[in-house]
Amino acid sequence: MLVVLACLGLSVFFLRYLAEGKMLLTVRIGIAVFEIAAVGGLFFLFSTHRTDSWAGLLTLPIILFLVGQLIVLAFVVLAVLLRFIWRRIRGVPYSAERRRVLKNAALYPAAGFLLSSYGAFVERKSMVRRDYVIPINNLPSEADGMVIAQISDVHLGTYFSVEEFDALLAEVAEVARGGADLLAVTGDVFDDEPLNEAAAQVLTAHAGEWRDGIWYCIGNHEYYRNARPLVDRMQHEGRVHVVRNSAAQVAGRGALWIAGTDYPFARGEAFYPEKEAYFAAAMQNVPADAVTILLAHHPEFIDDAATHGGVPLTLTGHTHGSQFGILGQPLFPVFKYTRGMVRIGENYGYVHTGNGSWFPLRIGCPPEIAYFRLERVER
Repeated sequence: MLVVLACLGLSVFFLRYLAEGKMLLTVRIGIAVFEIAAVGGLFFLFSTHRTDSWAGLLTLPIILFLVGQLIVLAFVVLAVLLRFIWRRIRGVPYSAERRRVLKNAALYPAAGFLLSSYGAFVERKSMVRRDYVIPINNLPSEADGMVIAQISDVHLGTYFSVEEFDALLAEVAEVARGGADLLAVTGDVFDDEPLNEAAAQVLTAHAGEWRDGIWYCIGNHEYYRNARPLVDRMQHEGRVHVVRNSAAQVAGRGALWIAGTDYPFARGEAFYPEKEAYFAAAMQNVPADAVTILLAHHPEFIDDAATHGGVPLTLTGHTHGSQFGILGQPLFPVFKYTRGMVRIGENYGYVHTGNGSWFPLRIGCPPEIAYFRLERVER
């Protein structure tokens, strides 16, 4: 709430550089009324996890406007500061006539809303590929050179249809024919109750395209959208390997196991013991001499894997890479691990930026498909 009020206050103040007189007053009132109503509406929709159907259609223009407003604010603040510094360096005296940034003030909102539209309609749909090599001590020889592909956070709904999910799996499977062996899905796929059943059928239909199958761990949105029974059914049917506080050996890959955790919902200090309990349950039946790949929706399981040993690679999601980035880094790193590769000693963890989103806009943080080649290292 403090962040919202600060943004509103700054926006109202810096509008003086983009308008004047009655126009300034009108724009200030309009911005304040719209932002208060929009933020209140978004808070309600997000708190009730409603971003499907009509809620998703309503959310898109609101977010486009709010993000555009923030970009405009950033441009204006930067222009004012640069102009102030330039005047000081050159010794230019203050002049009310020269005070405004804005002979061409319309350029600022135009640039802001063009950039937010780019994030919603271009970058959000521009999938990138990322490749990594993971050296693993005493990796079973049967798994040497094995390639794991990862997708995450599809968030079925208004912004990601079942048809797009099918196309995504087909794209990943096409690469699989050239070398990828296993598909890891790290949660938050089933996020729209009317679409979940069809999406599950699509997922299982692609299972045969992977030598080592599709392995799935659950995320928080599967709980929000009543998809837990669907996941349990997939686990029972066995076409998709569901690992939820459990683990299983990968057939034909020696002592290589895949483990997966449930999503910890506890908050505050209770989060850590619940997370540790889920990790312990996932690893309970794994032999001591096994090499284990961990799938976990929440990225802080990277720490549990590094502490435990024997888990050289942890694949996670959940954060969407913060949706916004600059120079490959998250712009809002609100999680301990927000985006990309993490290395702790000889352990690697990866935070996937996601393939879809309930937030319909990405800038500097495109959706991705990540590939991990496992390479044996003799100790």
